[in-house]
Amino acid sequence: MSIDLSQFFEVFFEESFEGLDAMESELVNIEPGTEDKETINTIFRAAHSIKGGSGTFGFTSVSDFTHVLETLLDQIRDGQRELTTEYVNLLLKSVDCLRTLLRALQAEETPDLEEANELRGKFEAILGMESTAEPTGSSDAVTEVAKNTYQIDFKPKPHLFKTGNEPLFMISELGELGEIETQAFYDAVPDIHQLHPDECFLSWRFFLTTDKEQSAIEEIFEWVEDDAEITINVCGGIFEDAAALSEENEPLSVQKTATQALVSPAGNKELAKKVESKKSTDSSTSNSIRVGIDKVDSLINMVGELVITQAMLSQIGEQEITESTITALQEGLAQLAHNTRDLQENVMRIRMLPISFVFSRFPRLVRDISQKLNKQVELKLLGEQTELDKTVMEKISDPMVHLVRNSLDHGLEIPERRIAAGKDPVGTVTLNAFHQGGNIVIEIMDDGQGLNTERIRQKAIDNGLIQAHEELSSDEVNELIFMPGFSTADEVSDISGRGVGMDVVRRNIQALNGSVEVSSAPGVGSTFTIRLPLTLAILDGQLVQVAQHTYIIPLISIVESLQIDISKVSRVGKDLDVLRLRDEYIPILRLYDIFDHQGAIEELDKTLLVVVESDNHKVGLLVDDLLAQQQVVIKSLEANYQKVDGISGATILGDGRVSLIVDISGLIKLSGLKRPGSQELLVEQHGTEVA
Repeated sequence: MSIDLSQFFEVFFEESFEGLDAMESELVNIEPGTEDKETINTIFRAAHSIKGGSGTFGFTSVSDFTHVLETLLDQIRDGQRELTTEYVNLLLKSVDCLRTLLRALQAEETPDLEEANELRGKFEAILGMESTAEPTGSSDAVTEVAKNTYQIDFKPKPHLFKTGNEPLFMISELGELGEIETQAFYDAVPDIHQLHPDECFLSWRFFLTTDKEQSAIEEIFEWVEDDAEITINVCGGIFEDAAALSEENEPLSVQKTATQALVSPAGNKELAKKVESKKSTDSSTSNSIRVGIDKVDSLINMVGELVITQAMLSQIGEQEITESTITALQEGLAQLAHNTRDLQENVMRIRMLPISFVFSRFPRLVRDISQKLNKQVELKLLGEQTELDKTVMEKISDPMVHLVRNSLDHGLEIPERRIAAGKDPVGTVTLNAFHQGGNIVIEIMDDGQGLNTERIRQKAIDNGLIQAHEELSSDEVNELIFMPGFSTADEVSDISGRGVGMDVVRRNIQALNGSVEVSSAPGVGSTFTIRLPLTLAILDGQLVQVAQHTYIIPLISIVESLQIDISKVSRVGKDLDVLRLRDEYIPILRLYDIFDHQGAIEELDKTLLVVVESDNHKVGLLVDDLLAQQQVVIKSLEANYQKVDGISGATILGDGRVSLIVDISGLIKLSGLKRPGSQELLVEQHGTEVA
């Protein structure tokens, strides 16, 4: 019987990455020198599972590397070695190395083994120290390793598969201990009509010749002790009783290698179901997503309601059209709209994941950087169960890394300076997430020295970003750190100081229709606040008419809409009109002019102005009319056509027409209102002339 193991690769990779995440989390939190056996066992089990799985699927580069790592962990958990900081650092590097190897294998590429071989050499050097220290006897003596042959009877209980265990993996690990012969017995398999595919009816007998202790065999089966009958006995010669044993139980097959060992089709079926389930939830960068059963149940209920409504409308359609049927039809359509909206919300909830998936990468990051900088740092994580769309989560991770690295490098002081300032020598970085309206707010806070406003201002002047005579508030000066090429670092390091970080952060966040701002107090600390939409797939928008065209303006960007008082309009330069609105000057952008539309209303007093905000700048968009507000499903122009300046995407309206979604930031650039290399609008640079 031949089994195509490649169908289970994706399950193996996902579970291996989860195991590595668990190892990293425990290693970051464990205190070297402590006897936290439960934590050590958790780390060991994760490595053990990866080794077993990789050996089963023939990924020898992973299994060979994990073997030496597992040996060191085994000695630590048995008390033979003390867990030191050196070991923790080495194990963390090994986690990174295993991730690299697994990603290469997942991409069906040949892994680069240079780092793995280097780390493996370090592990072998550590493990070899103890053996070389022991007396070895005469140098001429040839040491023969004693071997024993064990008979292992393994009879799982019927519910074994339901516990998530797979005999194939255990057989594979047995094969790594030595030479093995495997027999599978099918005498307990019932008639096909009574056969339950999720139950195990097979049992096995193994003859294993190995130089390992019996405890190594017991360790393989320790996870299924309560789910199977297991006996291990030392027997005589190798395989000498194999033929005789078949008399008491008819063997299904005898096979020489562990990877060929027979497993129940039921187990394969369960794994296959898992694979197909994961394939069906494929997404952009990760090929699976975990969904709570409550979300699935809610979705099924909504579909049920939709089916009932559809049946009701079909019945009405078969009746004669009367006043009562029209009323019933209207009620049915209203119910259909309600059900559709509920279904839409429930479907979107499936893509929502807790932000802990992003937060989980920062304990390791903070640990590594704080060691490099010789700083003591405590990381606090708040609001880890706050949910947001998976696509948003994947794209916000890198900007957050930039902000945390800057807090560690520039924000927090070294312990000596903190003590001198009357602070705790251990600095604190806090990540917090919470919902606010239709957005998610993420805060990166530190209790460091805060931003040096005067230094930022002077650097901006030196770099030609602002003029020496310009008067800016503290908040305005702090915002300068987001300008391209700005950095106050005196030396370039691998942590920060290249002048390419903060402007990229803002640009990436704006690409998600979000915003980032900073607040700081000298000696107290800084807070970076990121605001993002919960999802990128659906947008609350205001439909506006420009000539014969309909555009959508994101509601989150709109400040207000108004009719223009022509007496408050002034001209700046040749063709820029500005409206004085409550002591602010709002530049007026004519959409019909920017998008080259004919037939639009051009008289300012006969149009409407939609005041929008982007990058802390307000502008007014001139439109012919305001239409409805509605949620729209965003379709990417870049993926389906090409990038269009001033447009962030498109959607299909209820009447089948395509409507473009306005990108406020891109529109400002397209209009020429902002000069290259400047963060100010022209109206701000000529504010005195307007006044």
